[in-house]
Amino acid sequence: MEKNYLEKIRETAGFIREKVGELPHIAVILGTGLGDLVNHIEITNELDYHVIPNFPVSTVEGHSGRLIFGNLGGKYIMAMQGRFHYYEGYDMKEVTFPVRVMRELGVETLFVSNAAGGMNKEFRVGDVMVITDHINLFPENPLRGKNYDELGPRFPAMTEAYCNAMIHMADDIAREQDIRLMHGVYVGTPGPTFETPAEYEYFRVIGGDAVGMSTVPEVIVANHAGMRVFGVSVITDLGGKDIKEVPTHEEVQKAAIKAQPVMTGVIKEMLARL
Repeated sequence: MEKNYLEKIRETAGFIREKVGELPHIAVILGTGLGDLVNHIEITNELDYHVIPNFPVSTVEGHSGRLIFGNLGGKYIMAMQGRFHYYEGYDMKEVTFPVRVMRELGVETLFVSNAAGGMNKEFRVGDVMVITDHINLFPENPLRGKNYDELGPRFPAMTEAYCNAMIHMADDIAREQDIRLMHGVYVGTPGPTFETPAEYEYFRVIGGDAVGMSTVPEVIVANHAGMRVFGVSVITDLGGKDIKEVPTHEEVQKAAIKAQPVMTGVIKEMLARL
């Protein structure tokens, strides 16, 4: 008989628990080109995705596919180096499965990062944007279907999808370290095409500051599970009717790598203060 969703979560969590032993209460999901944060972690254990039961395997260049355990900013954390995307052909339950497993393992605080295209006229390529809210334009919600009360309520509120206290902490760090830290609303789209100029304008008109192909499903599930979330986007390209440059995946990766030190510095200091 096929295992149900709850059984899969518990089986995967049990495997990780057995392999790793002590488990953290903080997790980080690293997006496109943002894997350098791993180099700052004192790694105590790591598992390739393909050895973890029920785990999808990342198919995107720039997403390594490892679950890493170790110390960063004086805190013991779990880091996903490489995430799963709807555009790869996974359904939303698969995309967000690692977040379910994290919660089962005792994670209470989730940091999410991504590379995003900017449409806010104040943004520059290489800016780091703290996500204050999101607009979900994915065609499927990860909570669609049977709700397991053990995982969270049927109709979870998204009033504070991104923790205000953690946003204030990031702002304090930016002021102290004289870092240019932007704020904005992240628009989540299915991809995998980059946006047309008209789509960029549309996203800006409906209240978006940056757009990407990830993060929103994971944040919805994390909130459903009662976790607090801090999100950050690296602005890797700009779009709109007045922007003529054509973005490529390689350019997005390059811009993300350039902005990594700022993002890494802020997250490390936040971890130290948690």
